[in-house]
Amino acid sequence: MATHCVNFSASSFHTKPSSSGPSSNVEKKWLGFITLDRKPRNLMLSKGCRARAALNADTVPVEIPRQWYNLIADLPIKPPPPLHPKTFEPVKPEDLSPLFPDELIKQEASGERYIDIPEEVREIYKLWRPTPLIRAKRLEKLLDTPARIYYKYEGGSPAGSHKPNTAVPQVYYNAKQGIKKVVTETGAGQWGCSLAFASSLFGLDCEVWQVRASYDQKPYRKLMMQTWGAKVHPSPSNITESGRKILLMDPSTPGSLGIAISEAVEVAAMNADTKYCLGSVLNHVLLHQTVIGEECLKQMEAIGETPDLIIGCTGGGSNFAGLSFPFIREKLNGKMSPLIRAVEPSACPSLTQGVYRYDYGDTAGMTPLMKMHTLGHDFIPDPIHAGGLRYHGMAPLISHVYELGFMEALAIPQTECFRGAIQFARSEGLIPAPEPTHAIAATIREALKCKETGEAKVILTAMCGHGHFDLPAYDNYLQGNLVDLSFDDEKLQAALSSVPNMRS
Repeated sequence: MATHCVNFSASSFHTKPSSSGPSSNVEKKWLGFITLDRKPRNLMLSKGCRARAALNADTVPVEIPRQWYNLIADLPIKPPPPLHPKTFEPVKPEDLSPLFPDELIKQEASGERYIDIPEEVREIYKLWRPTPLIRAKRLEKLLDTPARIYYKYEGGSPAGSHKPNTAVPQVYYNAKQGIKKVVTETGAGQWGCSLAFASSLFGLDCEVWQVRASYDQKPYRKLMMQTWGAKVHPSPSNITESGRKILLMDPSTPGSLGIAISEAVEVAAMNADTKYCLGSVLNHVLLHQTVIGEECLKQMEAIGETPDLIIGCTGGGSNFAGLSFPFIREKLNGKMSPLIRAVEPSACPSLTQGVYRYDYGDTAGMTPLMKMHTLGHDFIPDPIHAGGLRYHGMAPLISHVYELGFMEALAIPQTECFRGAIQFARSEGLIPAPEPTHAIAATIREALKCKETGEAKVILTAMCGHGHFDLPAYDNYLQGNLVDLSFDDEKLQAALSSVPNMRS
């Protein structure tokens, strides 16, 4: 089978000259290439609402946003563009058309501040949105901290996480364009479940490549996908050329999101009636998730609170971006000044240990080069239980924001994360998915610092999903079998050696 060079982008298509960006000639070729056929408008909110912003028994009505927010419009320096893997020129919209429907390509390239949410999508959002903002008073009491802790809970969606926020519009735009089938990758399974759910609503076929480690660890997520009609494969698989190559090199590989992306992209590229969907990393995915932060701003305003610190877990970055980007807008406008902190696993620390360079978004090198913090596209993380965070790179837009100094990052090992998850579950009642346990652990660290200093900080954290299908991981922790997987610097250096050496 011939090797296919197929493009998709996780970085902005809007550039501005900077010391770290591409040349001005490259930028000029891209600027103004494509725009959305709508004018920027002020953010509007719907009049109907069904959910609550909870402060214990008190309820505060909130409304579903009518528009997604695009942070690129407000950044002082625009992010570097994705580059074609052969010409090293900025990718063009037609390069993306084998994989994405037209409207998502426009959104990926957009510099508009607000983009309207289709009414059909908002109607489906009403199944679980608005989502609650909850004050963790019982956790505060347990920690004996003067800090006030709030969490935005996304686990009430049909799939149990934040992922349907983008799955629904992605499938909607594909269905509107007459596409019959969507394919994707998934790590822990939240994204695969969300795309399967959305596909069932719009009558599209759905095929998912799930990272082998999570496929084995989390069988019930596979069953959820199958219940909604999806076909699920462990990745790497023998179905694709890229999967067969990986298995030939290492038959016992745990897989990675980078490998699973290669498999899904390969299938989409070879079938005209099939498009590819991605659950994180890309600009349009982060855009869709901003419904989280827009709601949260209104909820905190309604109870008279302003966060001093915002904490979220990061793998590809969609949940973190969804909560933090609207707050970054307010910070840039001088309306508040929260510290914004990303938390990643110590076993896959792209922000804190990776390099900021152009690299491929997948293992096989089928995608454009994207300027991001990367551990190297060949890097295969250890099989930690937070499968949704096992990605070699960070969303280019988040990487750019990090480089601009608008946020900070730290890495936490999984035993500390599960210790915090147990404290959270036994005080607040909700069992977190392994991914947000990283944010919970960082929140507990900060709350205990407040106990020492006496500061009554307002801490806002992202609780992006429940852990009902991750209980084997909790069993491992409770039985004393969960260990911290060491970060192998030798393995990192080997992976980084495969990153293209080019001027950035």
